[in-house]
Amino acid sequence: MATWTEKLSQPKPNRLRYPDRRSVYWLDKLPPEKTGSTNKTELTPRWSELCRSKKFYTQVALSPIWEVSEWALRAVASNRLCSLAQPQAPTVVWQPNRPPLVPLNRATQTAVATTRICQLAQPKQRLVHQGSGHKSKPVPMIHLPCKASAHIELLATPKHDHPKFEGERSVCWLVSKAARNYSASKRIHELSSPKDRKVPFEGYDPYIVSQAARSASPSPRILQLCLPMPRKCSSN
Repeated sequence: MATWTEKLSQPKPNRLRYPDRRSVYWLDKLPPEKTGSTNKTELTPRWSELCRSKKFYTQVALSPIWEVSEWALRAVASNRLCSLAQPQAPTVVWQPNRPPLVPLNRATQTAVATTRICQLAQPKQRLVHQGSGHKSKPVPMIHLPCKASAHIELLATPKHDHPKFEGERSVCWLVSKAARNYSASKRIHELSSPKDRKVPFEGYDPYIVSQAARSASPSPRILQLCLPMPRKCSSN
């Protein structure tokens, strides 16, 4: 019996000796060919039930009025239902909406405002302290002298149009005689003509070999790179 060291010293077998072997799973013989159906499935009762089409109920009530059952006709409401069916009454302090035009009484029409009411009815005046120190006294703003500075007056002056400014040009204007009798030069005709565009790769033959490629000679380095790589042969 060979020892473990002798087994490890043996070279590994060459698996490429038999390249025509079909698969690594059947080393002795090919799998048997199947003649019948490959997949055979049977539907379960649940699958058969799910495969059925859904039923659509097309019965539509043609009229909103339907027959009332005999039990509904003989039904008697309880005291609780009768109390819930009553409309909710407004509160005691609720008052209806006041009309927009209310008739005024005689006392309101003949009322006379007092001096205090007339004083409170006057608009308030904003007072500004004029002067400096303890001698300043409040003065209404309407009595303050207001004068704009020279810069503000300069900015307030409206801007005038430029002397050479011309208004908007009308949509229709007369064409001058020189423009009507103008004839374009040869250069203008040349610039106005469209550019000639050629089709890509027009007149190109990919199979023509140039003269320089025919007379080229490879360098020693290229000849060295063209050589096939040496293969190591494994021994059994």
